[in-house]
Amino acid sequence: MTAKLPMTASGYEQLQEELRHLRSVERPAVIKAIAAAREHGDLSENAEYHAARERQSFIEGRVAELEDKVSRAEVIDVSKLSGDTVKFGATVTLVDEDTDEEMTYQLVGEDEADVKQGRIGITSPIARAIIGKSVGDSVEVDTPRGAKQYEILGVTWV
Repeated sequence: MTAKLPMTASGYEQLQEELRHLRSVERPAVIKAIAAAREHGDLSENAEYHAARERQSFIEGRVAELEDKVSRAEVIDVSKLSGDTVKFGATVTLVDEDTDEEMTYQLVGEDEADVKQGRIGITSPIARAIIGKSVGDSVEVDTPRGAKQYEILGVTWV
């Protein structure tokens, strides 16, 4: 059995949109580019042809990857979740116990993670450390710069 991939509705929509774009725009464009490059004759020394074939290979690989992810997607409606315990979809406010720096992250699927926008993947070290914890709990997270202590200040649901 293949594992389900938890994701928010917006994350699922992003995957669907990328898949649609690759199928309806990128794939036909690369097919035209290959056909045009073939008309230039000798394929063994045709850089345009080889570049187009390489692009086609990338597109087909990405389409297969996206089809797999979409088929295994488990879309979780975050608006129906609640509680004080950290789980997928929660927006969590943490404070670094050494620097008193506060940060807020939403726990999302791996494909929707974007730290700059405050979304971290459910399998990231911070997410794994805080899953199942509640407000007031202190957690230790192994980071590239060593262990960091965080306290959970808040758990909200958007």
